[in-house]
Amino acid sequence: MKILIVDSNHPLLITELTKLGHECIEAYTESKSAIEKQIESYDGIVIRSRFSIDKAFIDKATSLQFIARVGAGLENIDTTYAAQKNIALIAAPEGNRNAVGEHALGMLLSLFNKLNKADREIRQGKWLREENRGIEVDGKTIGLIGYGNMGKAFAQKLSGFNAEVLCYDLKPKVGDKNAKQVSLAELQSQADVLSLHTPQTPQTIGMINRTFIEQFRKPFWFINTARGKSVVTEDLVAALKRGKILGAGLDVLSYEKSSFEQLFTDDTIPPAFNYLIHAENVLLSPHIAGWTIESNEKLAQTIVDKIAKLP
Repeated sequence: MKILIVDSNHPLLITELTKLGHECIEAYTESKSAIEKQIESYDGIVIRSRFSIDKAFIDKATSLQFIARVGAGLENIDTTYAAQKNIALIAAPEGNRNAVGEHALGMLLSLFNKLNKADREIRQGKWLREENRGIEVDGKTIGLIGYGNMGKAFAQKLSGFNAEVLCYDLKPKVGDKNAKQVSLAELQSQADVLSLHTPQTPQTIGMINRTFIEQFRKPFWFINTARGKSVVTEDLVAALKRGKILGAGLDVLSYEKSSFEQLFTDDTIPPAFNYLIHAENVLLSPHIAGWTIESNEKLAQTIVDKIAKLP
């Protein structure tokens, strides 16, 4: 097949696809409009998040057999229309699930032990021990919303911490030895920590809002390594201010562009974001939970393996 690669990836991707007999063409800097003019001659396209693949793009891709995204989600692709055109859709959540699980755990431990706060204070010459007394994961109830590849990876990391792990998912019977599947109401009743592991869909956009937060019986900690647009940031900040949310680890933000490569295109900083960057009980990272050296290679290999299995 003739395959167009529109985002840079681990070199393994092109090396292995070439070994399989495919012709790979790199187009890392070409605009979407330029690619649209030539896409009809390609059998496959491999993308991360540089631009969306919408109905208009698909209509021009008259020879396309597959769209592969080197990542976990497919929200930048019109999956319904692609399926109608009999175009195979490939994602690679298996490639970075371990990285996401480790990152979520790292955020939780850092928040519980105030590591980011303590580090900043020591660099300023402050030696504050009592003010930085931490809490333990042991004995806590950790609720996961979304129990696919990422949720399962995080639950597996938690299995040695003597914590009770609950999961809620739209799919039935996904619980396992690492997490007990419960209703959303039970999770909200029991959780000391909420960790989000859902894809971006019309149903998940804005799901973490004031009403949702208030349905938790007790104050809780919040970890988001999924998608920023699942959270109404202003409602999150309001909950942090009133102590309903005790602290937050956010690898993703609602302000991200669809490419995930930047936040703001001007100098205007929303008040809610300004609060987050100054809050001592908030830990931020730039959408890198699944962005490890190892996952870079695993993602590429997963895409290669799935393309190899196409009929």
